[in-house]
This record gives sequence, structure tokens and C-alpha cells, in this order.
Amino acid sequence: MYSKASNATSALEEEVRKTVEQGLDVQERVRQATLRIVRDRSFDIKSLQETTRAVLRGASAGVEKDMERSSEQAKAGREHLKQAVSGLDLALAQFAEAAKLAVEEASGRAQRYSSEDLKRAHADLKKLETMFLDSLKATSSATKSAAGDILGDLWSHAKANGSAVGRQMQDTLGAIAHQLGATGRAQAGAGLHLAQNTSNMLRQIAAGMLSGLAEQIKPGKPGDKGA
Repeated sequence: MYSKASNATSALEEEVRKTVEQGLDVQERVRQATLRIVRDRSFDIKSLQETTRAVLRGASAGVEKDMERSSEQAKAGREHLKQAVSGLDLALAQFAEAAKLAVEEASGRAQRYSSEDLKRAHADLKKLETMFLDSLKATSSATKSAAGDILGDLWSHAKANGSAVGRQMQDTLGAIAHQLGATGRAQAGAGLHLAQNTSNMLRQIAAGMLSGLAEQIKPGKPGDKGA
């Protein structure tokens, strides 16, 4: 199991490296590659951190040659690295929005996730932006090249101005908090059927990425404001 996850992470890193080197539709291709891994793996913050850092390592490696060439190529490399980080940010934001839609859809069907699942989801999602920013900073520090400096600049910008995942996370946490109140009342009154088999709500959401609920999410939507 561990070997399979490790292989998938290494394959993602290599895919992102090649994508950035090619410089074609970098943001969208990185977004899709990230979501594919999130969808296929069980959700937890550690797993998302491994995915996030693999993307950042691959993106950094993908611009190394450009950084050593002409100023024009270095400029292009900087833009490609920026696009890769943006694609990663949007993928994490899309994951957070899928969580919000899952909660809202369950409510619309007069179902409820259990309080335990909602509390766990709230706690994990609350860490999502911090994980993204910490991974960006850590990869910047570990990358001893111009790419590391660029990642440092992107971290400073995201820290000061916010990120797509951070903006979406606030909406999602609000929806989960609202549902927690409704679930508490439903459980107290014993009048509503609680959604069953939700031992890990976020694992279900991850498994459904790029299908079902995720089809309702438009790429780039969470980052429209201030991106």
C-alpha cells in the first residue's frame, strides 16, 4: 500500500516536471494531475501534504534548465513555475469546494453526515491552507537555486494576499459549521435519517473528485477574486 502511494507520488512529481519543462497549459495540466492523485488516494492531511510537495518539487525541477539560460528563458521559467503553483492552489480549492457541495447536497436530500464526520472534516479542512503555505515555504528553503527564490516570492505573496484554497476554505468551513448545527438538532430530535456509511466523509469526497459533484465546479472559479 505504502509502495503504491510512494510510486504514485513519484510519478506525479515526474509528470509535473515534464509539464513545466514543456511549458504548455501548465496551470490546467497541473491542476488536473493533482486532482487525479487526490481522487485516487485516501484523504488525510499527511497524504495531501505529500501530494502538494511532490507537485512543488516537480515544478521546481522543471524550471532548472531555464534558470540557467538566457534572461528570456529564465523569465518564461519563472512564469511556468508560477502557473504550476497556481494549478496546485486551484486543485486544493476545488477539493475544498467539493466538500462544501457534498454537505449541501446531503442536506438537500434531507440527509445528514454524522456530527463526528463533520467535526473531523472541519478540523482537517481548517489545516488545508496552512499545509499549502508551509509546503511552499519548506520547498523554497530546500531548493538551493533560483527556483527556490521564486517559490519564496510566491509564498510571501500568498501569505500577504491569500490563496484560492484559503478563500474557498472559509466558505466550506461555514457550510460545515451550519450543517453541524442542523445535525445536532436532528440528532436531538431523532426525526431525520442520518447519512450512513460516512466513516470518513473526506475520503468519500476525494474518491469523487472529477466526477459527480466535482463536475459542478468550474476550473479556476475559487481563485477568481484576487488571483
